[in-house]
Amino acid sequence: MSVQTRRLGKDGAEIFPVGIGAMSFTNFYGETDKDASFAVLRMAMDKGVNHLDTADIYGMGLSEQIIGAFMAEHGAAARQFFRIATKAGINRDKTAGGYNNDPAYLRASLIASLDRLGVDQVDLFYVHRRQSEIPIEDVAGTLGDLVKEGLAASIGFSEIAPASLRRAHAVHPVAAVQSEYSLQTRGPELGLVSATHDIGAAMVAFSPVGRGLLTDKPHQADDVANMPFLSINPRFTGDNLTRNIAATAPFRQLAKDMGVAASTLATAWVLSRDDHVIPIPGTRSVDHFAELIAAADMSLSDEELARIDQILPAGWCHGDRYAESQWKAVERFC
Repeated sequence: MSVQTRRLGKDGAEIFPVGIGAMSFTNFYGETDKDASFAVLRMAMDKGVNHLDTADIYGMGLSEQIIGAFMAEHGAAARQFFRIATKAGINRDKTAGGYNNDPAYLRASLIASLDRLGVDQVDLFYVHRRQSEIPIEDVAGTLGDLVKEGLAASIGFSEIAPASLRRAHAVHPVAAVQSEYSLQTRGPELGLVSATHDIGAAMVAFSPVGRGLLTDKPHQADDVANMPFLSINPRFTGDNLTRNIAATAPFRQLAKDMGVAASTLATAWVLSRDDHVIPIPGTRSVDHFAELIAAADMSLSDEELARIDQILPAGWCHGDRYAESQWKAVERFC
């Protein structure tokens, strides 16, 4: 690899600084297909982008199936190249309140994911969402048992609070924590970035380009109307969407003045936060993928970072990052 790599935890897999959020291999943000996903994966292999992040709930297993089909088509070369993370803990049938961190459920979910992915072990296995009735120490112990069994090389949590993270890490080393983190979602700076740094875990940033707002072509109202998740998200509804598109216009102009795509600059900003921060943008377009991974070659000066912060200071975004129904099982800590 020509760029300086990062790690999935202190002793974890060495990876390209920008990963792939594989929710984009499903129709979550609009229609896609296997050919488009395969094109992104082929380009990833060509460019050295070796970290894939998926989950059993993405497309009800479709994302994992597409990755598995690619692995089957490309054989040992693909299996040896990619470092795969997957997640479980959201009940696919929506029973038991929608979330399940029971040991038997997590083990069965991981085994099913391995089958779809076509691998014997994942590099990282996350609990996607917490089941509040089960102590975090017990969940960490369950994940540790899966590592001992050889089904996963390391463990992680998604959308966890710093205090819970430290309790989990005391039971079994946590390699990574996943949370939304971008120029428009700065919450992790209130304790989560520092907590992951302190324990040697990777801070894996999903939606680093703000679900499209921090790109050269942000979603318009007509686009959002056809995306169930965004159509109820406060930042993409009503006047908030209009305000947010207007607020990010100077950022797009700055990126243009710097000779890069807005998505490149947004991802480079995330990379600038700390060496343990790993953005995992998703895309169904090889052209957009090229913009995203180009961030790994950018080094932002203090002056450039100050200019970005002047244009998009913390708290600039209109609307909460989730609707109330979308906050379920996400640990709020600030």
